[in-house]
Amino acid sequence: MQPPASPYTRPQTRPARRRRAWPALFGTGLALWAATVAVTLLTGNATLVPTVILLGSFLIPVTFVTWAYEHRQGENVTTELLFRAFIVGGVLGVLGASLLESYLLRQTPFTYIGVGLIEEAVKLAALVFVARHMTRATMRDGMVLGATVGFGFAAFESAGYAMNAMLTERGLDLAALVQTEVMRGLLTPVGHGLWTAVLGGVLFAAVSGGHWRITVRVLLTYLGVSLLHGLWDSVHSLSALFALVLTGQPWQVQMLEMGRVPEILPYQASLILVMDITGMAVVAVLGIVWLFSLVRAVGRPVAAG
Repeated sequence: MQPPASPYTRPQTRPARRRRAWPALFGTGLALWAATVAVTLLTGNATLVPTVILLGSFLIPVTFVTWAYEHRQGENVTTELLFRAFIVGGVLGVLGASLLESYLLRQTPFTYIGVGLIEEAVKLAALVFVARHMTRATMRDGMVLGATVGFGFAAFESAGYAMNAMLTERGLDLAALVQTEVMRGLLTPVGHGLWTAVLGGVLFAAVSGGHWRITVRVLLTYLGVSLLHGLWDSVHSLSALFALVLTGQPWQVQMLEMGRVPEILPYQASLILVMDITGMAVVAVLGIVWLFSLVRAVGRPVAAG
């Protein structure tokens, strides 16, 4: 007979919870980026500029992809597939968008809507290309891989914007580079990654028998995220237009009617900034609410019948 268990017997401990990698990744990357900016500023060493651009452009996208991967469920999305979605999907996206926008877009009031339609289409095509060999696909897989393609697109695009901001007539402008990277880094989570996560989730939910299907819901989702994308890009232009219509001086209105951009007065600049922030916040909230509705749908039990 075994002796009865002592009331002082140490209870069995639960397995330790696995530590998340994304906080350490973000903290280390941020410290390295800040150190690189500081050394570049102190030494004026231009060879460090590519390091500043790459660290600043990829830090937030890579952190969010790591977070999404660590919160996934199932084994359909592997590390290798995630890497290919970020690099291959991101590069194919920016290349496709650059080609199509160069040949198809003209300067019109609807240019930004065209940009949204093109960029969301190429990211969707890149997502399908990367995931074409998956044997099983769920809505959650689509959201994770869609976000990964979107963040890869954002990282490479941000690197280009940072380089353009740095190149000025006076030479290299490190302050403009850093300002661009900080601004785009803060806005990246509610931009490309969010929109492609929504579209990827709906697309993967429509997969049947291993075949990709463009259903009515997929088409409407594509149009919806493209509209959000276009509104996001056009917020500043719309804010300036509304500010001039509401508070413009007669000479400013005349210049607008002539198709010229008038000088913005200081009080109008403040109003435009407020409208910019409000507009971007509204678009971001719409995208976040949409994504969370899909996340809740994933966890909702299917009714019998």
